[in-house]
Amino acid sequence: MKLRYTNILRTLVVALVALFSASCGVSEERMHTLKVYNWGDYIDEDLLSEFESWYKEHTGESVQIIYQTFDINEVMLAKIENGMADFDVVCPSEYIIERMMRNELLQPILTPEFEQEINDKGINYFNCVSPYIKEQFSLLEAPEGQDPNDYSVGYMWGTTGILYNTKYVTEEEAMSWNLMFDKRLQDKIFVKDAFRDVYSPILVYAKTLEARQNGTLGEDEMLDIETIRELMYDSSDESIALVESYLKRMKELVAGWEADFGKEMMTQEKGWINLMWSGDAVWAIEEAAEVDVELDYTVPVEGSVVWFDGWVIPKYAVNTRAARYFIDFMCMPENAIRNMDATGYVSVVTNEEVLEYISSEEDYDEAIDLSYLFVHADGTPIEGADSVFADPVLYPCRSVIDRCAVMHDSGDRTDKMLEMWSRVKGDNLSTGMLVGIILFFSVMFVWGIARKVNNYRKRQKHLKRRHHRAQTERRGK
Repeated sequence: MKLRYTNILRTLVVALVALFSASCGVSEERMHTLKVYNWGDYIDEDLLSEFESWYKEHTGESVQIIYQTFDINEVMLAKIENGMADFDVVCPSEYIIERMMRNELLQPILTPEFEQEINDKGINYFNCVSPYIKEQFSLLEAPEGQDPNDYSVGYMWGTTGILYNTKYVTEEEAMSWNLMFDKRLQDKIFVKDAFRDVYSPILVYAKTLEARQNGTLGEDEMLDIETIRELMYDSSDESIALVESYLKRMKELVAGWEADFGKEMMTQEKGWINLMWSGDAVWAIEEAAEVDVELDYTVPVEGSVVWFDGWVIPKYAVNTRAARYFIDFMCMPENAIRNMDATGYVSVVTNEEVLEYISSEEDYDEAIDLSYLFVHADGTPIEGADSVFADPVLYPCRSVIDRCAVMHDSGDRTDKMLEMWSRVKGDNLSTGMLVGIILFFSVMFVWGIARKVNNYRKRQKHLKRRHHRAQTERRGK
C-alpha cells in the first residue's frame, strides 16, 4: 500500500513539474543548449566542442553542450523518473533502457523525418552500428509494438569476467567462477559494486552446479545458451536466496566491493582477482604492464554477461533535434575510434575502418573470429572478419559470446535484489575491505593525474596511427 501511494505521489509531482514547465515556457537559450548525461570517463571530451561546430555546419543552428556524468544507472534514472531533469541525451545500460521504455520515458530517435534529413545531407551514420548489436538490442523487453532499436542506439559494449594476476592464479583456474570461492585468495578478491553484474553470473554458476548435482548435467558439462538467457530474467525468491547463499560464502574472502578502485588494487598487487567489466580490465592490464605486473582476463566457461550501453532521448528532453544529431555524430567511425582510444571500451560501430584500426599482427599472436560482429548491413561478414589479430579481452571470439547473455530489468523485483545485496555487503567490513577503502581515497588525487596522462598517451597513440596510415597510403600512391 505504501508503494502504491508513493507512486501516486510521484505521478502528481511529475505532472506538476510538467505543468509548471509548460506555463513558464522554454527559454531561447535552452533551445540552443544540449544537455548530455553520460558515465564518467566515457567519451573523448574534445568531441563535445567539435560537435558544436559540426552541428552548426550541418544545420545552421548554434548549440552549446552542458555535459554531466553519473556513476550508477539508478541515480541517473531517478532524476528522469521524477521529472526533475530535462537531459536531452542519456547513456543508460540495457536493463535500464528496458525500464525506461516500459515506463514510457523515452522518445524515438531515428524518426522517418530525421532519417530523410540526414540522408539528404549525406551524414547518416546509424548504419555503422553492427547488426549484431542491433540484434541484441532487439532482445530487450519493450511494450507491444515498439522496437527497442527505435528508442536506443548502442554506444559501448563488453563482457563481465575475472581479471587475475598471473603470478598467483592460472588461466585454467580463472576459467571458472569457482575461483571466487577459493579460500587461499582471502582478502585478495575485489568485486564490482554492481549487483546485477554479480547476481547474474553467480546465478548461472550456482545453477550449473545444481544441475550437475541432480544429474541433469555431466561433471564437465555447461548450461546451454538458451538456459543462460532464461536465467537473465530470473529474480524469483528462490534464485535470490540461492545467489545470496553463494555471495555470503564469497564475502568472507572479499577485500572490497568497488565502484572504481579495484583496477588500482590489481595493478598494485593488493588484489589478485577482480570480478569486473572487460573495458576496466584492459585499462588495468595496460597500467599493470608498465610496473611489471602481469594481469589477464577471462570469461568463465559456465557463462556470463554481455552488456551494452546505449544513447536514448528521455521523455522530458527539450532539444531533441540536437540530441538526434549528437547520437548520429557519435556513430561516425572516426569518432567511435577516438572514443575507444579515450575510454578503453569497445564501440558498437564496426565497419572496415574500425576493423583495420583494431587489427595488429604485431601485438597479438592469435587471430579471432569476429565475423559475428563485423557484418555489412546486408548480413554478410566484412572481409577478413573471421580472422582478426585483435585484443581478445575487448573483442571476445564467437565461442566466448556463445556463453554470454544480456541482462534484463527485474521490474518490481529490483527492490528484493537490492535488499539481498545490502544484506550481503552490510556486515562485511573486513580489515581488507577497510584498507581498500582507505587506499582508494588516498590515491584518488594521484590516480586522477595518472588517468589524464594515460588519456593523453592514448590520444598520441591514435595520432601516430593516423600519421602512419597516412604515410602508408601516400607510399601506396
